Amino acid sequence: MEFIMRNTQLLSKIATNDGHGEKSPYFDGWKAYDSDPFSPRTNPCGVIQMGLAENQLSFDLIQQWVVNHPRASICTAEGSKDFKEIAIFQDYHGLPEFRNAIAKFMEKVRGDRVTFDPDRIVMAGGATGAHEMLAFCLADPGEAFLVPTPYYPGFDRDLRWRTGVELVPVICDSSNNFKITQRALEAAYDKAKESNIKVKGLLITNPSNPLGTILDRETLTNLVTFTDEKNIHLVCDEIYAATVFNKPSFVSIAEIIEQTNCNRDLIHIVYSLSKDMGFPGFRVGIVYSYNDAVVNCARKMSSFGLVSTQTQLLIASMLSDESFLEKFIAESGERLATRHNTFTRGLEQVGIGSLKSNAGLFFWMDLRRLLNEPTVEAEMKLWRIIINEVKLNVSPGSSFHCSEPGWFRVCFANMDDETMMVALRRIRNFVLKAKELEVASKKHCRRSNLQLSLSFRRLDDIMMTPRISPHSPIASSPLVRAT
Repeated sequence: MEFIMRNTQLLSKIATNDGHGEKSPYFDGWKAYDSDPFSPRTNPCGVIQMGLAENQLSFDLIQQWVVNHPRASICTAEGSKDFKEIAIFQDYHGLPEFRNAIAKFMEKVRGDRVTFDPDRIVMAGGATGAHEMLAFCLADPGEAFLVPTPYYPGFDRDLRWRTGVELVPVICDSSNNFKITQRALEAAYDKAKESNIKVKGLLITNPSNPLGTILDRETLTNLVTFTDEKNIHLVCDEIYAATVFNKPSFVSIAEIIEQTNCNRDLIHIVYSLSKDMGFPGFRVGIVYSYNDAVVNCARKMSSFGLVSTQTQLLIASMLSDESFLEKFIAESGERLATRHNTFTRGLEQVGIGSLKSNAGLFFWMDLRRLLNEPTVEAEMKLWRIIINEVKLNVSPGSSFHCSEPGWFRVCFANMDDETMMVALRRIRNFVLKAKELEVASKKHCRRSNLQLSLSFRRLDDIMMTPRISPHSPIASSPLVRAT
């Protein structure tokens, strides 16, 4: 212990604090899966990972494209002639063809209703790196961003750990399907001011993680108006833009500012290919800012987390294939819709509802009626049963800072059909057993109440009978003595 203490004193505060946020049920669920991963062949009773938002439903399309385009990689015979040029390229602006392809893809995902300037594309190490980069650019330690709840647990790490920036929750609830209201925004802003915390921006996710919903034009316009009036930044995480699988269509903040008179220097977009294309391992994160100073600063910072040129080349080639992209986006949307419907309808059949959603790689499951009481402690008790006994890693709402206990995020796109059916069967069986216990408990309670009612009815008859003797055995019963 003494050695550990001495060693700790040699390290920085960042190295020794808990700011990474790993002490959360969100990450504990991953650890439970890692220690006992499900496999239909070798470990059929293991934990099924439903806490990881990965898009694996259309990888066959990606793999086929790669097979058909060997020149897109410098690690093939067909592409090896470009090996030296790509291997020594280190300009932190990125390959021009990469930035052009990313800009065009962002436009296509948004229905070609807006345009993006390739010169404003700044690379980062995934959306995690992009968020941290923006936090460094926009705020100093101790200053804060407002974040509507529920929100992605990783934000506590991405925006806070190394930057020293604070997050102030904007409390949203199920009474209006977790919509962001002016009242909630003002309340959070005022609370920060009362605590002497300077608010530098508002961070939103659209489509929402964990809700799987999109923000409508009216809400987005109100958010732009709010940040403009407060003179604070608006950071829009749009990394799930191409996962919208049903109406209404996705609306980007880029569309709103085209129709609104606002200070564009306050508007910034975070994008990535981790969710829309299913490439989290490629670490392709993007900052797109309308503020020249932010673009210049972020580009200098990007040298700490560049996307490899080998990856840039592959992505540039793939995203320049318009016929492939149209097929991929359409097919991916159909597959996401099918998987989403299979899960949610399967749960509806056993009385489990979820928030109506049309985007993302997950849905927001409502298990409030299974709680013994509406508390975080009851939610965590239920979550531990689901993890340890049902063997499903779903993420509890409290880890997303949800204000209402009993909601859970369920990821559905990171598994094959066989695993999906096992997961659905497990949770349905769990809910049905919980119902049976509830019914049995109510029957037992009704029987007890009926017996008690009959006993008191007999007591009333006895007490109303004038001929009863005080020495009668009935008169000496506990119920009579109790009176």
